[in-house]
Amino acid sequence: MATPLFHDGLTVHTHSHDYPIVITEQSSTEQNSTEQSAMAQQIMPYITGRQVLIVTNETIAPLYLAALEAPLAKQFIVKVCILPDGEQYKNQTSINQIYDALMAEHFNRDVTLIALGGGVIGDMTGFAAASFMRGVNFIQIPTTLLSQVDSSVGGKTGINHAQGKNMIGAFWQPQMVLAEMSTLKTLPARELSAGLAEVIKYALIMDAEFLTWLEHNLPAMMALDLAVLGEAVKRCCQYKADVVAQDERESGVRALLNFGHTFGHVIETHEGYGNWLHGEAVAVGMVQAAELSQKIGWLTSEDVARIKRVLTLANLPITPPAIDVQTALDLMGHDKKVKHGQIRLILLKSLGDAVLTNDFDAELLTDVLSQHSSSERQI
Repeated sequence: MATPLFHDGLTVHTHSHDYPIVITEQSSTEQNSTEQSAMAQQIMPYITGRQVLIVTNETIAPLYLAALEAPLAKQFIVKVCILPDGEQYKNQTSINQIYDALMAEHFNRDVTLIALGGGVIGDMTGFAAASFMRGVNFIQIPTTLLSQVDSSVGGKTGINHAQGKNMIGAFWQPQMVLAEMSTLKTLPARELSAGLAEVIKYALIMDAEFLTWLEHNLPAMMALDLAVLGEAVKRCCQYKADVVAQDERESGVRALLNFGHTFGHVIETHEGYGNWLHGEAVAVGMVQAAELSQKIGWLTSEDVARIKRVLTLANLPITPPAIDVQTALDLMGHDKKVKHGQIRLILLKSLGDAVLTNDFDAELLTDVLSQHSSSERQI
Protein backbone atom coordinates (compact mmCIF):
# COMPACT_ATOMS: atom_id res chain seq x y z
CA MET A 1 0.00 0.00 0.00
CA ALA A 2 1.33 3.44 -0.90
CA THR A 3 2.75 5.27 2.09
CA PRO A 4 1.47 8.78 2.84
CA LEU A 5 4.14 11.39 2.07
CA PHE A 6 3.17 13.40 5.16
CA HIS A 7 2.31 11.39 8.24
CA ASP A 8 0.76 14.31 10.09
CA GLY A 9 -1.87 14.49 7.34
CA LEU A 10 -4.28 17.27 6.57
CA THR A 11 -7.88 17.73 7.62
CA VAL A 12 -10.43 20.09 6.13
CA HIS A 13 -12.84 21.36 8.79
CA THR A 14 -16.29 22.42 7.54
CA HIS A 15 -19.74 22.91 9.04
CA SER A 16 -21.05 19.86 7.18
CA HIS A 17 -18.22 17.47 8.11
CA ASP A 18 -14.47 17.14 8.42
CA TYR A 19 -12.49 15.13 5.90
CA PRO A 20 -8.88 14.16 5.26
CA ILE A 21 -6.52 15.01 2.42
CA VAL A 22 -4.11 12.12 1.91
CA ILE A 23 -1.00 12.80 -0.19
CA THR A 24 0.88 9.68 -1.28
CA GLU A 25 3.74 8.83 -3.61
CA GLN A 26 3.96 5.41 -5.23
CA SER A 27 7.39 3.80 -4.96
CA SER A 28 9.12 2.98 -8.23
CA THR A 29 9.41 -0.71 -7.25
CA GLU A 30 5.64 -1.26 -7.11
CA GLN A 31 3.74 -2.43 -10.16
CA ASN A 32 0.69 -0.67 -11.54
CA SER A 33 -1.73 -3.26 -10.20
CA THR A 34 -0.28 -2.88 -6.70
CA GLU A 35 -0.31 0.90 -7.03
CA GLN A 36 -3.93 1.14 -7.96
CA SER A 37 -4.92 -1.52 -5.45
CA ALA A 38 -3.24 0.68 -2.85
CA MET A 39 -5.25 3.61 -4.15
CA ALA A 40 -8.43 1.57 -3.72
CA GLN A 41 -7.43 0.56 -0.19
CA GLN A 42 -6.94 4.22 0.75
CA ILE A 43 -10.48 5.18 -0.23
CA MET A 44 -12.41 2.06 0.86
CA PRO A 45 -13.06 3.29 4.43
CA TYR A 46 -14.81 6.35 2.99
CA ILE A 47 -17.23 4.47 0.73
CA THR A 48 -20.74 4.31 2.21
CA GLY A 49 -23.11 1.53 1.22
CA ARG A 50 -22.28 -1.01 -1.49
CA GLN A 51 -22.89 1.02 -4.65
CA VAL A 52 -20.02 2.82 -6.40
CA LEU A 53 -19.95 4.88 -9.58
CA ILE A 54 -16.49 5.84 -10.84
CA VAL A 55 -16.60 8.93 -13.05
CA THR A 56 -13.56 9.50 -15.24
CA ASN A 57 -12.68 10.57 -18.78
CA GLU A 58 -11.33 9.07 -21.98
CA THR A 59 -7.76 10.15 -21.20
CA ILE A 60 -7.54 8.93 -17.61
CA ALA A 61 -9.52 5.70 -18.01
CA PRO A 62 -6.83 3.78 -19.94
CA LEU A 63 -4.20 4.82 -17.38
CA TYR A 64 -5.82 4.18 -14.01
CA LEU A 65 -9.38 2.91 -14.23
CA ALA A 66 -9.01 -0.86 -14.56
CA ALA A 67 -6.67 -1.32 -11.62
CA LEU A 68 -8.83 0.94 -9.42
CA GLU A 69 -12.07 -0.72 -10.47
CA ALA A 70 -10.94 -4.33 -10.00
CA PRO A 71 -10.17 -4.28 -6.26
CA LEU A 72 -13.27 -2.22 -5.51
CA ALA A 73 -15.44 -4.67 -7.44
CA LYS A 74 -14.45 -7.41 -5.01
CA GLN A 75 -16.34 -5.64 -2.23
CA PHE A 76 -18.79 -3.27 -3.95
CA ILE A 77 -21.16 -3.03 -6.88
CA VAL A 78 -19.02 -0.90 -9.19
CA LYS A 79 -20.10 0.84 -12.38
CA VAL A 80 -18.23 3.34 -14.53
CA CYS A 81 -19.13 6.53 -16.41
CA ILE A 82 -16.48 7.63 -18.93
CA LEU A 83 -16.89 11.19 -20.20
CA PRO A 84 -15.13 13.09 -23.00
CA ASP A 85 -11.99 14.92 -21.90
CA GLY A 86 -11.92 18.71 -21.90
CA GLU A 87 -13.27 21.91 -20.38
CA GLN A 88 -15.70 22.21 -23.31
CA TYR A 89 -17.52 19.14 -21.96
CA LYS A 90 -18.07 20.61 -18.50
CA ASN A 91 -21.77 21.11 -19.17
CA GLN A 92 -25.28 19.84 -18.58
CA THR A 93 -24.93 17.14 -21.24
CA SER A 94 -22.10 15.51 -19.31
CA ILE A 95 -23.95 15.84 -16.01
CA ASN A 96 -26.91 14.05 -17.61
CA GLN A 97 -24.59 11.21 -18.61
CA ILE A 98 -23.69 10.76 -14.94
CA TYR A 99 -27.36 10.84 -13.93
CA ASP A 100 -28.18 8.34 -16.69
CA ALA A 101 -25.51 5.96 -15.41
CA LEU A 102 -26.87 6.20 -11.86
CA MET A 103 -30.46 5.70 -12.95
CA ALA A 104 -29.64 2.80 -15.27
CA GLU A 105 -28.20 0.87 -12.31
CA HIS A 106 -31.06 1.85 -9.98
CA PHE A 107 -28.49 3.35 -7.61
CA ASN A 108 -29.91 5.16 -4.59
CA ARG A 109 -28.80 7.38 -1.72
CA ASP A 110 -26.30 4.74 -0.59
CA VAL A 111 -24.15 5.29 -3.67
CA THR A 112 -20.65 6.76 -3.52
CA LEU A 113 -19.41 8.67 -6.56
CA ILE A 114 -15.65 8.62 -7.15
CA ALA A 115 -14.11 11.40 -9.24
CA LEU A 116 -11.02 10.00 -10.97
CA GLY A 117 -9.47 12.78 -13.02
CA GLY A 118 -8.68 16.47 -13.08
CA GLY A 119 -10.67 19.52 -12.12
CA VAL A 120 -13.35 19.12 -14.77
CA ILE A 121 -14.17 15.57 -13.67
CA GLY A 122 -13.99 16.56 -10.00
CA ASP A 123 -16.30 19.55 -10.42
CA MET A 124 -18.87 17.61 -12.44
CA THR A 125 -18.81 14.53 -10.22
CA GLY A 126 -19.21 16.70 -7.15
CA PHE A 127 -22.14 18.55 -8.70
CA ALA A 128 -23.80 15.26 -9.68
CA ALA A 129 -23.28 14.01 -6.13
CA ALA A 130 -24.74 17.21 -4.69
CA SER A 131 -27.86 17.02 -6.85
CA PHE A 132 -28.58 13.29 -7.29
CA MET A 133 -31.35 12.42 -4.82
CA ARG A 134 -30.54 15.76 -3.16
CA GLY A 135 -27.07 14.70 -2.14
CA VAL A 136 -24.95 11.54 -2.00
CA ASN A 137 -21.44 10.62 -0.90
CA PHE A 138 -18.42 11.32 -3.11
CA ILE A 139 -14.64 10.98 -3.08
CA GLN A 140 -12.02 12.99 -4.96
CA ILE A 141 -9.00 11.32 -6.60
CA PRO A 142 -7.41 14.28 -8.43
CA THR A 143 -4.90 13.30 -11.13
CA THR A 144 -3.65 16.75 -12.19
CA LEU A 145 -1.59 19.23 -10.22
CA LEU A 146 -4.27 21.90 -10.57
CA SER A 147 -6.95 19.67 -9.11
CA GLN A 148 -4.65 18.40 -6.35
CA VAL A 149 -3.81 21.87 -5.07
CA ASP A 150 -7.14 23.57 -5.65
CA SER A 151 -10.35 22.25 -7.15
CA SER A 152 -10.53 18.92 -5.29
CA VAL A 153 -10.46 20.68 -1.90
CA GLY A 154 -13.24 22.82 -0.46
CA GLY A 155 -16.42 21.48 -2.01
CA LYS A 156 -16.99 23.92 -4.89
CA THR A 157 -18.65 21.95 -7.67
CA GLY A 158 -20.35 22.92 -10.90
CA ILE A 159 -20.52 23.26 -14.65
CA ASN A 160 -20.07 26.06 -17.16
CA HIS A 161 -22.68 28.11 -18.99
CA ALA A 162 -22.12 29.59 -22.44
CA GLN A 163 -22.09 33.07 -20.87
CA GLY A 164 -19.96 32.33 -17.85
CA LYS A 165 -17.65 29.78 -16.25
CA ASN A 166 -18.83 27.77 -13.23
CA MET A 167 -22.12 29.64 -13.13
CA ILE A 168 -24.18 26.54 -12.23
CA GLY A 169 -23.16 24.50 -9.22
CA ALA A 170 -23.30 23.79 -5.50
CA PHE A 171 -21.13 23.60 -2.42
CA TRP A 172 -20.78 19.89 -1.63
CA GLN A 173 -17.85 18.52 0.37
CA PRO A 174 -16.20 15.17 -0.44
CA GLN A 175 -15.65 12.46 2.15
CA MET A 176 -11.93 12.46 1.43
CA VAL A 177 -9.34 13.61 -1.09
CA LEU A 178 -6.57 11.28 -2.25
CA ALA A 179 -3.71 12.98 -4.09
CA GLU A 180 -1.48 10.26 -5.54
CA MET A 181 1.59 12.12 -6.75
CA SER A 182 2.66 9.39 -9.18
CA THR A 183 -0.29 10.25 -11.42
CA LEU A 184 1.59 13.44 -12.32
CA LYS A 185 4.10 11.30 -14.24
CA THR A 186 1.51 10.94 -17.03
CA LEU A 187 0.52 14.62 -16.97
CA PRO A 188 1.40 16.60 -20.13
CA ALA A 189 3.87 19.44 -19.57
CA ARG A 190 1.26 22.05 -20.52
CA GLU A 191 -1.14 20.69 -17.88
CA LEU A 192 1.63 20.68 -15.28
CA SER A 193 2.32 24.35 -15.97
CA ALA A 194 -1.39 25.11 -15.73
CA GLY A 195 -1.38 23.58 -12.25
CA LEU A 196 1.65 25.63 -11.27
CA ALA A 197 -0.41 28.77 -11.91
CA GLU A 198 -2.66 27.87 -8.98
CA VAL A 199 0.39 27.05 -6.83
CA ILE A 200 1.88 30.47 -7.59
CA LYS A 201 -1.50 32.04 -6.80
CA TYR A 202 -1.32 30.83 -3.19
CA ALA A 203 2.10 32.45 -2.77
CA LEU A 204 0.94 35.77 -4.22
CA ILE A 205 -2.16 36.05 -2.04
CA MET A 206 -1.02 34.43 1.21
CA ASP A 207 2.70 33.87 1.66
CA ALA A 208 5.52 35.90 0.10
CA GLU A 209 8.07 33.48 1.58
CA PHE A 210 6.42 30.67 -0.36
CA LEU A 211 6.99 32.74 -3.51
CA THR A 212 10.72 32.73 -2.77
CA TRP A 213 10.54 28.95 -2.20
CA LEU A 214 8.85 28.53 -5.56
CA GLU A 215 11.44 30.64 -7.36
CA HIS A 216 14.07 28.18 -6.14
CA ASN A 217 12.06 24.98 -6.59
CA LEU A 218 10.07 25.46 -9.79
CA PRO A 219 12.76 23.80 -11.94
CA ALA A 220 12.59 20.66 -9.77
CA MET A 221 8.80 20.68 -9.88
CA MET A 222 8.80 20.99 -13.66
CA ALA A 223 11.26 18.08 -13.80
CA LEU A 224 8.64 16.01 -11.90
CA ASP A 225 10.50 15.72 -8.61
CA LEU A 226 7.56 14.15 -6.79
CA ALA A 227 8.90 14.91 -3.31
CA VAL A 228 9.13 18.63 -4.10
CA LEU A 229 5.76 18.56 -5.85
CA GLY A 230 4.30 16.79 -2.83
CA GLU A 231 5.61 19.51 -0.52
CA ALA A 232 3.99 22.17 -2.73
CA VAL A 233 0.69 20.26 -2.81
CA LYS A 234 0.76 19.93 0.97
CA ARG A 235 1.39 23.66 1.47
CA CYS A 236 -1.35 24.68 -0.96
CA CYS A 237 -3.87 22.25 0.52
CA GLN A 238 -3.09 23.56 4.01
CA TYR A 239 -3.61 27.15 2.84
CA LYS A 240 -6.93 26.22 1.28
CA ALA A 241 -8.05 24.07 4.21
CA ASP A 242 -7.42 26.99 6.58
CA VAL A 243 -9.47 29.34 4.39
CA VAL A 244 -12.34 26.87 3.89
CA ALA A 245 -12.54 26.31 7.65
CA GLN A 246 -13.16 30.05 8.04
CA ASP A 247 -15.49 30.51 5.08
CA GLU A 248 -16.98 27.32 3.61
CA ARG A 249 -19.46 29.00 1.25
CA GLU A 250 -17.32 31.90 0.01
CA SER A 251 -19.09 34.73 1.79
CA GLY A 252 -15.85 36.39 2.83
CA VAL A 253 -12.15 35.49 2.91
CA ARG A 254 -12.51 32.48 0.60
CA ALA A 255 -13.11 34.81 -2.33
CA LEU A 256 -9.41 35.73 -2.14
CA LEU A 257 -8.63 32.29 -3.60
CA ASN A 258 -10.07 33.60 -6.87
CA PHE A 259 -7.15 35.97 -7.45
CA GLY A 260 -6.73 36.33 -11.20
CA HIS A 261 -9.88 34.34 -11.91
CA THR A 262 -12.22 37.20 -12.86
CA PHE A 263 -9.80 38.29 -15.59
CA GLY A 264 -9.02 34.67 -16.44
CA HIS A 265 -12.66 33.63 -16.80
CA VAL A 266 -13.08 36.40 -19.37
CA ILE A 267 -10.37 34.76 -21.46
CA GLU A 268 -11.80 31.24 -21.09
CA THR A 269 -15.32 32.32 -21.96
CA HIS A 270 -14.34 34.59 -24.84
CA GLU A 271 -11.84 32.21 -26.42
CA GLY A 272 -14.01 29.10 -25.99
CA TYR A 273 -13.74 26.62 -23.13
CA GLY A 274 -10.72 24.38 -23.56
CA ASN A 275 -8.76 26.55 -25.98
CA TRP A 276 -6.99 28.16 -23.05
CA LEU A 277 -6.38 25.90 -20.07
CA HIS A 278 -7.79 27.24 -16.82
CA GLY A 279 -4.34 27.73 -15.29
CA GLU A 280 -3.10 29.56 -18.37
CA ALA A 281 -6.00 31.99 -18.23
CA VAL A 282 -5.53 32.47 -14.47
CA ALA A 283 -1.82 33.20 -15.01
CA VAL A 284 -2.66 36.04 -17.38
CA GLY A 285 -5.46 37.15 -15.05
CA MET A 286 -2.99 37.40 -12.17
CA VAL A 287 -0.74 39.62 -14.28
CA GLN A 288 -3.67 41.88 -15.13
CA ALA A 289 -4.75 42.03 -11.47
CA ALA A 290 -1.16 42.84 -10.50
CA GLU A 291 -0.99 45.59 -13.13
CA LEU A 292 -4.17 47.12 -11.74
CA SER A 293 -2.74 46.84 -8.22
CA GLN A 294 0.33 48.74 -9.44
CA LYS A 295 -1.79 51.46 -11.05
CA ILE A 296 -3.63 51.93 -7.75
CA GLY A 297 -0.27 52.34 -6.04
CA TRP A 298 -0.09 49.11 -4.04
CA LEU A 299 2.49 47.11 -5.98
CA THR A 300 5.75 48.38 -7.41
CA SER A 301 6.89 47.83 -10.98
CA GLU A 302 9.50 45.45 -9.52
CA ASP A 303 6.72 43.41 -7.89
CA VAL A 304 4.88 43.08 -11.19
CA ALA A 305 8.07 42.15 -13.00
CA ARG A 306 8.77 39.48 -10.38
CA ILE A 307 5.30 38.00 -10.86
CA LYS A 308 5.84 37.88 -14.61
CA ARG A 309 9.25 36.22 -14.15
CA VAL A 310 7.96 33.41 -11.95
CA LEU A 311 5.03 32.73 -14.29
CA THR A 312 7.38 32.68 -17.26
CA LEU A 313 9.67 30.30 -15.36
CA ALA A 314 6.66 27.98 -15.09
CA ASN A 315 6.12 28.20 -18.89
CA LEU A 316 2.89 30.13 -18.45
CA PRO A 317 1.55 32.96 -20.65
CA ILE A 318 1.58 36.50 -19.29
CA THR A 319 -0.19 38.30 -22.17
CA PRO A 320 -3.93 37.94 -22.89
CA PRO A 321 -5.53 37.44 -26.29
CA ALA A 322 -7.09 40.42 -28.04
CA ILE A 323 -10.46 41.08 -26.40
CA ASP A 324 -12.47 44.26 -26.88
CA VAL A 325 -12.61 46.26 -23.65
CA GLN A 326 -16.40 46.49 -23.55
CA THR A 327 -16.71 42.76 -24.24
CA ALA A 328 -14.36 42.05 -21.36
CA LEU A 329 -16.32 44.33 -19.03
CA ASP A 330 -19.59 42.68 -20.07
CA LEU A 331 -18.17 39.25 -19.31
CA MET A 332 -16.86 40.47 -15.97
CA GLY A 333 -20.41 41.57 -15.21
CA HIS A 334 -21.39 37.88 -15.04
CA ASP A 335 -18.75 37.14 -12.42
CA LYS A 336 -20.04 35.65 -9.16
CA LYS A 337 -18.22 38.33 -7.15
CA VAL A 338 -20.28 41.13 -8.71
CA LYS A 339 -22.36 42.75 -5.96
CA HIS A 340 -25.02 45.43 -6.39
CA GLY A 341 -23.96 45.79 -10.00
CA GLN A 342 -20.35 46.59 -9.09
CA ILE A 343 -17.39 44.54 -10.24
CA ARG A 344 -15.29 43.39 -7.30
CA LEU A 345 -11.76 42.17 -7.85
CA ILE A 346 -9.10 40.45 -5.80
CA LEU A 347 -6.05 42.72 -5.87
CA LEU A 348 -2.70 42.76 -4.09
CA LYS A 349 -1.85 45.28 -1.41
CA SER A 350 1.61 43.71 -1.48
CA LEU A 351 3.08 40.34 -2.38
CA GLY A 352 1.40 37.84 -0.07
CA ASP A 353 -1.43 40.19 0.93
CA ALA A 354 -4.65 40.13 -1.12
CA VAL A 355 -7.90 42.05 -0.73
CA LEU A 356 -11.36 41.82 -2.32
CA THR A 357 -12.43 45.32 -3.30
CA ASN A 358 -14.53 47.47 -5.57
CA ASP A 359 -12.66 50.57 -4.38
CA PHE A 360 -10.73 51.33 -7.54
CA ASP A 361 -11.06 53.83 -10.36
CA ALA A 362 -12.96 52.17 -13.20
CA GLU A 363 -10.75 54.01 -15.67
CA LEU A 364 -7.73 52.16 -14.28
CA LEU A 365 -9.44 48.83 -14.97
CA THR A 366 -10.21 50.01 -18.49
CA ASP A 367 -6.56 51.00 -18.91
CA VAL A 368 -5.41 47.50 -17.94
CA LEU A 369 -7.89 45.84 -20.31
CA SER A 370 -7.10 48.23 -23.17
CA GLN A 371 -3.35 47.54 -22.96
CA HIS A 372 -3.90 44.25 -24.71
CA SER A 373 -7.21 44.76 -26.53
CA SER A 374 -5.47 44.59 -29.89
CA SER A 375 -2.69 42.16 -29.00
CA GLU A 376 -2.33 38.60 -30.20
CA ARG A 377 -1.52 35.59 -28.10
CA GLN A 378 -1.40 32.01 -29.40
CA ILE A 379 -1.64 29.05 -27.03
